[in-house]
Amino acid sequence: MSFPSLKNQCLIAMPALAAPDFHQSVIYICEHSAEGAMGLVVNRVLDLTLGDVFSQIGLPEGPFSVNMRPVHWGGPVQPERGFVLHAPVGNWSSSLPVSDEIALSTSKDILEALASGHGGPDHFLLALGYAGWDAGQLEAELMENSWLNVPATAQLLFDEGVDRRWHSAAKSIGVDLLLLSDVAGHA
Repeated sequence: MSFPSLKNQCLIAMPALAAPDFHQSVIYICEHSAEGAMGLVVNRVLDLTLGDVFSQIGLPEGPFSVNMRPVHWGGPVQPERGFVLHAPVGNWSSSLPVSDEIALSTSKDILEALASGHGGPDHFLLALGYAGWDAGQLEAELMENSWLNVPATAQLLFDEGVDRRWHSAAKSIGVDLLLLSDVAGHA
């Protein structure tokens, strides 16, 4: 029996999830195995732009449309570390392909391409930090009805407005989060 991985899925925080870091969050799962899971919160932004990041790491100012993109809060683990979620996968120095079309990169070469305005991915978001789970922790949270998982799409991750991703992710499987009970039932 193979491990039921949630890689390339989105977790939607159930309305009753009160943890401040994850209340009404949408997390894209980049890696999930028996050893644990790692993902990025894709619906929270920081008061920081890509132009600010370029300046902080000594890259030249990029095109206005790239400079003004918000930086996402990817989660509470390693908030000083940057992660670029992007499509297409491309060929970057340090990348983890998550699906055939989406990858997660941590190398400076992808930021250099974005700053130059040439050769960068078509769709991307930069997140600082990530969400992580130890072995069995995510599965326990799913059993506690803390999360709903849905298939991820590039449209949801890169095109949908950040403030609409929580509702849009749930609607993608026909769920209205405002109508859900905060009590879990198990048969």
